[in-house]
Amino acid sequence: MKKFLFSIVFVLTILFPTFSSASSTHDVASDEVTEVKPYEPKTVTELFGSFFKSTGISAIFNPQEGVKTAHGKDMSFFEQSFGRIIMILICFTLLYLAVAKGFEPLLLIPIGFGGILANIPLAGIAGPDGMLGILYEIGISNQFFPLLIFMGVGAMIDFGPLLANPKTAILGAAAQFGIFGSLVGAATLSQLGIFDFTLEQASAISIIGGADGPTSIFIASALAPELLGAIAVAAYSYMALVPVIQPPIMRALTTEKERQIKMVTTRKVSKMEKMIFPLTVLMLTMLFLPSAAPLIGALCFGNFAKESGVVDRLSDTMQNALINIITIFLGLAVGSKLASDEFLVAETLGIMMIGLIAFSIGTAAGVLMAKLMNKFSKEPINPLIGAAGVSAVPMAARVVSKVGQEANKSNVLLMHAMGPNVAGVIGSAVAAGVLISIFQ
Repeated sequence: MKKFLFSIVFVLTILFPTFSSASSTHDVASDEVTEVKPYEPKTVTELFGSFFKSTGISAIFNPQEGVKTAHGKDMSFFEQSFGRIIMILICFTLLYLAVAKGFEPLLLIPIGFGGILANIPLAGIAGPDGMLGILYEIGISNQFFPLLIFMGVGAMIDFGPLLANPKTAILGAAAQFGIFGSLVGAATLSQLGIFDFTLEQASAISIIGGADGPTSIFIASALAPELLGAIAVAAYSYMALVPVIQPPIMRALTTEKERQIKMVTTRKVSKMEKMIFPLTVLMLTMLFLPSAAPLIGALCFGNFAKESGVVDRLSDTMQNALINIITIFLGLAVGSKLASDEFLVAETLGIMMIGLIAFSIGTAAGVLMAKLMNKFSKEPINPLIGAAGVSAVPMAARVVSKVGQEANKSNVLLMHAMGPNVAGVIGSAVAAGVLISIFQ
């Protein structure tokens, strides 16, 4: 038995020559590693204090130095505290307008809710790794969401009213005056030292005058990516507030008698005309303005798919599921730029002011052009339809119809207003293409 035990020890010694030394070393090392500081118990008051420091209440009412924004910049005490409160109140106002007043809830609810999420302290939802930040990067900064929106809009709109009354395209063109008028205004303000916008930045800001959110994002990402968030917020805010902004301008520039004008029924447009039109527009874009091809191409594809009548499943998807999903994502991503550190700054407020002026000028220019055309037209033209020349489709056309019915309950202007409205969609995309081609 002794010989057997000796044999085992001998084999282990050969196979594991460092066994004993390793064990010794391990013991020493383990003594060093396992040496821990004695536990210092916390009182209940201290535990509640630690918890309170992690709450939003503490972050808002006890701002600290060194707090970073989603983009790594230092946040001021105002941005951490009252700035957040102000922006949350603004977002609640947007939700109120959407729910109680019915002002474009499909836009205002995602934007307003995104703004609230972006102003929650400590959560980092609008940061590069947060949900809103990711949506912004994958869909807005690279122009992807705007193109998908244009595809869905193309599948939803009907160019029939425009083709039945082609002269209404002039109204769509006139409404784009707000774009170029605000471009001159923004450049002038920069020259006077009120704002510090380059000509490229002023061009990107001016497109807000067309009340076209996707186009505004498209041109901003090309000419002024540093202002993309502020421009997107301004464009979509004014699109949603069309029912608030446009009616006072329309009433101020027209008489009661003019608002009561009934327009004659237009001719019926054939299916072949509706199919040829988007292809014609696309070919003209290819020949004369390739820089606008992404927007125009997406619009024409969606419209041709609908008018062809042979891909109803694809058309239905673009009109409903696709555009609804993208509207949710885009609204939340735009709302992420309502964070106090990004919105409550001079540049953003300047963009909002210039955008409002541009949109107002565009609305006024459309109405005034319609009044002028009515003087020389054999068939009566209600000047209100000129306000639909901005690109907010079909919101602007619905507002025109509502104001017209207030003056004359039997007056139906919706289809007549759709002519300049869809012309405005093309017009704003063309204007964006012109500006991009100039600077690139």
